[in-house]
Amino acid sequence: MAMNRYKKYRKFAGKIVILGFGSIGQAIFPLLARHLVIEPQQVRVVSKLAEEETIAQELGVNFRLLEVTRENYKPFFDEELSVGDFLINLSTGISSADLIRLCQVKKVLYLDASTEPWEGYYTDESLSPPQRTNYALREEMLAMKGKAGSTAVITHGANPGLVSHFVKQALWNMARDNDLPIRPLHTAQDWAYLAHQLTIKAIHIAERDTQITSTPKMPGEFVNTWSVPGFMAEARQPAELSWGTHERHWPKDAHHYDFGSNCSIYLHRPGAMTQVRTWTPALGPFHGFLITHAESISIADYLSIRCNGNVIYRPTVHYAYFPCPDATLSLHEYNGMEWQNGMNQEEHNRLIVDDIIDGMDELGVLLMGNRKGAYWFGSQLSIHDARKQVPYNNATSLQVAAGVLAAVLWAMEYPECGIVEPEDLDYQYILKIALPYLGKVSGYYTHWNPLKDRQQLYNEKIDQSDPWQFLNIRVI
Repeated sequence: MAMNRYKKYRKFAGKIVILGFGSIGQAIFPLLARHLVIEPQQVRVVSKLAEEETIAQELGVNFRLLEVTRENYKPFFDEELSVGDFLINLSTGISSADLIRLCQVKKVLYLDASTEPWEGYYTDESLSPPQRTNYALREEMLAMKGKAGSTAVITHGANPGLVSHFVKQALWNMARDNDLPIRPLHTAQDWAYLAHQLTIKAIHIAERDTQITSTPKMPGEFVNTWSVPGFMAEARQPAELSWGTHERHWPKDAHHYDFGSNCSIYLHRPGAMTQVRTWTPALGPFHGFLITHAESISIADYLSIRCNGNVIYRPTVHYAYFPCPDATLSLHEYNGMEWQNGMNQEEHNRLIVDDIIDGMDELGVLLMGNRKGAYWFGSQLSIHDARKQVPYNNATSLQVAAGVLAAVLWAMEYPECGIVEPEDLDYQYILKIALPYLGKVSGYYTHWNPLKDRQQLYNEKIDQSDPWQFLNIRVI
C-alpha cells in the first residue's frame, strides 16, 4: 500500500465547523484532511447556499443549510460548538467580534480570514466614512485583545495573513544582503528597528492576478477569482493606508481618526476609485487599486517605533491590487453604477474556478527605500500548479487556503493565546507549512521607482527628492 506523502501535523479530537463554503471553504477542507488526523464526520459545513451541498457531499463532510444572522447566531453556536471545538469563519456579513466573544466564553478555537461586520454595515448611510473602515473594525478587536482565553486568530488568509510573514522574511533577507548583523528577532520592536535600519519607507502588498477564463464576462455580471460579495464590500469602503513618518505631502482628501490607536488614515473616496503605482517581478510596473485591507494597518502598527508616546518611525503601508481581467472590468462597471445596481445580487455573481484556462496570482510585499533598491518577496502561483496541488481551487484560493491551514495548525498547537493578529505568530512556523502550496516563492530586487518614465508627455506634481513619497505613488 502506498504511503501517505503528506505530513500529518497533529490529531484533532474536537469538531471543526466551517462557516461559509465559498471558494476558500471548499479549498481548505482537502488541506485539513491531508494534514490533520481527523475523520470527515468531525467536520461540519454551514452555508446559506443550497448549491454548495453537492461539493460537501463529494468531500464526505456534513452540511447544514442555514443563513446565520444577528437573530440566530447564538442558538446556532450553542447547537454546533462546545469546549475544544474549532470555528473556521470564512463567511461574509457575519460579525467576527460577536462570534469571537462566544468562542472565548465557550473555550472554542477560532480563525477568520477577514474581520467582518454584520450584513449591511458597509452600506449603512447612518454610519460616517471612518466608522465603515477596517481601522474601526480592528479597533473593536483590539479592545478585546490582551485577555487570556482560547486562541482566536484574526485576519489570517493570504492577505491579510501570509503577507505579514512575507514582510518578516523580506526584512531578514534584506538584512543579510546589506551585511547587517543577523540575530534572532522576537518582538515587534526588534522588527521595527530592523525596518528602520534598512531605511524602509513604504511597503506595498503588491498583487497582480492574470487568471483568464474561457467564458467572457457578460454585462451586469461581477466575475472574480475569490469571494464576489467580499470584493464588492471592500471596493466600496474608504481607501485606507498607514501614513509613514517620512511623508511630506498630506493628501487633500485624507483624514485622521479621532478614536483608537491612530495608526492609519483614510481617504474620502472608495478604494475602487483610488489607484497607486507599484511593481511585481513577473509583470513589472502597474497601477493597482488601493483597496482597504487589514494588513495595511496591522503591519505598519507592528513596525512602528514609539518614544515617549510619539511615533518616531513608521512606514507607509497599503494594498496595491490589480485583479484578474474579468474582475477589473466588473469593478469598472460596478463603479460606474455607483455600487447600487443589480450586480449586488447573487445571481449576477460568478466565481471562476473550473473555467480558468491560464494565468497566475502574483502576491507579495514590495519594500521600498533601501540603498539596494526596492525588494519584492512573495508567491507566484499559476492556475496549473494550483490544480496539481489541491482540488476545488484556483491560484488565488489556494494562496488563501495555505494561510488558513498554517494558522489553524498554529492555533491547535497554541490553544490559549487569546486574540492574535498575523504579526503575533511565528513567521517561520507559518511559512514552513504554507510554502509547499504557494508555487514559486522568492525575492527580487528592482531599480523601479514611481518616478520612472514620468513627465515625458505631461507635467505632474511630483517630489524628485524622494521617490517613495505617497504623492509620487498615487495616481491622480
